[in-house]
Formats: sequence, C-alpha cells, structure tokens
Amino acid sequence: MRKKIAVLAGDGIGPEVVAQGLKVLDAVAEKSEHEFTYCHADIGARAIRKTGDPLPEETVEACLNSDAVLLGAIGDPEYDNAPDLKVRPEQGLLRLRQKLGLYCNIRPVKTYKELLHLSPLREEAVKDVDMVIYRELTGGIYFGEKGRSEDGQSAFDTCTYSVREIERIAKQAFEAAGHRRKKVTLVDKANVLETSRLWRKTVTEFAKQYPEIELDFMYVDNAAMQLVVYPKQFDVILTNNMFGDIISDEASVFVGSLGMLPSSSVGFKTSLFEPIHGSYPQAAGKDIANPVATILSVALMLKSMGFYKDAFRIEQAVSACLNKGIGTPDLNPNITYSCSQMGDVIASIVSGAEVKYERISDGISTII
Repeated sequence: MRKKIAVLAGDGIGPEVVAQGLKVLDAVAEKSEHEFTYCHADIGARAIRKTGDPLPEETVEACLNSDAVLLGAIGDPEYDNAPDLKVRPEQGLLRLRQKLGLYCNIRPVKTYKELLHLSPLREEAVKDVDMVIYRELTGGIYFGEKGRSEDGQSAFDTCTYSVREIERIAKQAFEAAGHRRKKVTLVDKANVLETSRLWRKTVTEFAKQYPEIELDFMYVDNAAMQLVVYPKQFDVILTNNMFGDIISDEASVFVGSLGMLPSSSVGFKTSLFEPIHGSYPQAAGKDIANPVATILSVALMLKSMGFYKDAFRIEQAVSACLNKGIGTPDLNPNITYSCSQMGDVIASIVSGAEVKYERISDGISTII
C-alpha cells in the first residue's frame, strides 16, 4: 500500500530526530508491502527565515495532499528572547492545527521498568503506568475571543465550546477505551465553569452509546494531584484544550525523559504525528537528542493507517534497546548511543537484522 507523508522537520533538534523516524519508516517498508513517499516542507523559525511566514502556503498544501504529517519541533531562542516580535515560530503550529482541523490530540504515557529510576516520582508509584490523554485541540480559551481594554488595565480570554466539538473528541476517547481497560475519566471544572458543565452533560449523554465503558469525573485540580499520588488509576483521560495542555505535560515526567513520549493529532483532512518535546536548541547539531519519541510517533502513524503489526515491531524494537541498557545521554544508560546510532539500531531491529549492540557504541556496525 502506498502512503504519502509530509515531513516538517522544523527547528532545533527537529531535523535530527525526524531523520531517525524516517530511517525506521524505511525499515518498515523493506519488511512489508507498504511504500512511503516523502514531501519535505518548512515550518517555524526555518520557514520565517526563508519566507517571513512560519507556515507558508506551500507547507499547508503539502500537508493537505498527504496521508499523514510527521513533525519534528518548533521554536528558536532568537524569537523566545524577543517577546514583542509579531511573527513567531509557534504561530505556524497553531495555524496548522486550524488548517488541518486537528481537533483531537492524543498523548500516550507509558512507563518502562528500565527507566523508572529517572522519574521524579517514587518507582512504585509510576511502575506499570499506561494511560492515554485525549485533549481537545481547536477550541476553548486558546482560540476564543481575546483582547485588552483601551487603557491597558484589563484583559480577557473567552472560553467557548459547542456540543459538536465535545462529541467528536468524546467519540475518539470512548472508542480507544474499548480497546484498553474500558475506563474514561472526564477532567473538568464543572463546579465553577459553564463550559465544563456543558462538557459533563454532553459526555454523560454520549456515554450511553458505550454501556461497557466506565465513565467517571474529576475536577482538574484534583486530577493534577491524583496524577502524582496514584497515576495507575487512569486509563483514558478526556479533557478540554487548556486542561489537557497542563495535565499532559504533568504526566510526561512519569517516563523520565521527554524524549520518550510520542503524540498524534487527529484531523478532518489528515493527521499529524510529533514528539511532545520542544526544539532543544542547545543540543541541535550535536547528535545527542533522543529520537525515540519521534520513532514512537511513527508507530502511532502506522496504527492510524491500520498497520498494527508494523507499529508493534517498532515498539518492540524500542523495548529491546532499553532492555539492553542502551540509550541516548538523557536516559543515563549503561551504554550511550548518539541520536543517529539509536535510529540505526532501532531500524535494524525492525528490518529483522541481527544486531550486535556493542559494536554500535564503537561506531563499527549495527549488524553482525
């Protein structure tokens, strides 16, 4: 089966980690009947420098004409340290979400026994954590009407949601729960916010279509605490844009490194897959970034295409590396690999080659 992928490497370490994701995707193609073609396009600071626009129209067209989008990272210190600039890299990502109708952000959070010691929480608390957060992505306070008073002494940000917006992401969350532990937790602030009361009413009615799924409710402040105290209680978390932004970042620390966490954003026209980490400019060009989040994002992409066996091979390859005690510097491994070496070894495992791990650290060969 042929699939066209729009590749937006972006800024900082984005090009390095995306290159490893493509290595693994090419290895999948070698072992299957799938054929992947790539269309490379610019976004973020790289695009601003070339065109003055963080999301050129050519990039939007490339994404709309592709079966999926693989994104690296967006952000640059040149713009971070100049808050008054009107054109910023992050604007490209927000506009891309709108252009592609990316309404549902999905963040799996799964801990690995080999990395439990890296978590800031107690090992017994994070052991066997396996949850997924469904965050509404195109509505709420981030996209509502906003402004300041004429005298500059007050400001406002409006949070608005419709039943249709809530139902479409609820459908994604409940269907996912049906393939997991059959539990959905709606995180809201229904004791204070009218939009949260609409969420609670809508999701309660919607849940009647899924009688096998347990639905419970949790205020966002309590959820933030419960995530730290007993994260294993969660299976599927469903929440709005702002709460999801905060909750998913909190949950990301369980694994021990941002370099391990993938994400996907489901849209009406296509879907986007990216690591949750930023552009990490301090590491750019040093070949030390962790590409696993990007590689696991490729696995999520394959699942969205129905290629479950191929995605499973990637996940097993990542687990095999961790089991051998190898990884990039952020994982504090027994054997340290560079970004490109991690890509090489995971791609080799996926392709079915027999890997001699110790040779990789010597820069000799990934294959016996």
